[in-house]
Amino acid sequence: MKKKITLIPGDGIGLEIMSATVEIINTATNNIEWEEVIAGNTAFEKFGNLLPEHTIRSIKRNKIALKGPITTPVGGGFRSINVTLRQMFNLHSNLRPIKSFEGIESLYKDLDMVIVRENSEDLYKGIEHMSTPDTAESIKVIPREASERIADFAFKLAIKEKRTKVTASHKANIMKLSDGLFLKSCQKISENYSQIKFDDVIVDAMAMKLVMNPHNFDIIVAPNLYGDILSDLAAGLVGGLGLAPSANIGDDAAIFEPVHGSAPDIAGQNIANPTAAILSGIMMLKYIGEDEAASKIDMALKEVLIDKNLHTKDIGGKLYTDEFKDEIIKRLN
Repeated sequence: MKKKITLIPGDGIGLEIMSATVEIINTATNNIEWEEVIAGNTAFEKFGNLLPEHTIRSIKRNKIALKGPITTPVGGGFRSINVTLRQMFNLHSNLRPIKSFEGIESLYKDLDMVIVRENSEDLYKGIEHMSTPDTAESIKVIPREASERIADFAFKLAIKEKRTKVTASHKANIMKLSDGLFLKSCQKISENYSQIKFDDVIVDAMAMKLVMNPHNFDIIVAPNLYGDILSDLAAGLVGGLGLAPSANIGDDAAIFEPVHGSAPDIAGQNIANPTAAILSGIMMLKYIGEDEAASKIDMALKEVLIDKNLHTKDIGGKLYTDEFKDEIIKRLN
């Protein structure tokens, strides 16, 4: 019986990179049935709603979604659809692998770490108000339950992937109550996993250490905002957001998506790099137990990336999106 997956192509380049990703996955396995729905600007133009009810119902029904990038207005307008989905489906754990690839120009080689980001709390709760006409306030929410949950997720991941160390990143030296609670929660959970090394690094020092000596880290666990910032920084160490996949995982649902944005300035030109979307698809396949298909795609992708003549334009090559996709499919076949 085929596994039904909700597919949300997204906005901008999402249509191109997700189409390529789906074709690659369908070549590797015939065990998936896609239920395509829309969200973001694409949905707003058609239905006057950024997140239509039928899209929400599809995710509720299928429990798994593969999603493309969605445009989020900056400094006004509608709230982020990504944040809305994470909170709506209680996708409390965000997983962002940071891995260097042979053939890709990057600051570091042989880098393989994971950033585990608390995905539902912190400043992303969106609790803001104007305390005076000239002063805006945002409320940072750090619950003990969410902090212990994300720490436990990080340690369980370390065991599953045979990793040796978890590092908590925080600003408990300044925010002694909120970040202090996060740090104490991580310390408490670490006591249950004595086989895994645990340490902590203040977030600003972490930014420096990641640039100078990223190989010193294995799994980094952080509150929502810090995890967001650090994962983008870390992606820059291995070639950029075009190589950065992610998973949003909850107790009852999971959404997989590339980290990068919708890049409307290059949409429709067939030049977008689909690697991050493909890697997100590989993560999804592993999550649903399609390990063989995931491994096949992973190997084919790596073979293509090794050959610099087969890169898309953003990473120094000349291939169009469809041509890059066809090279991967050629190896799968």
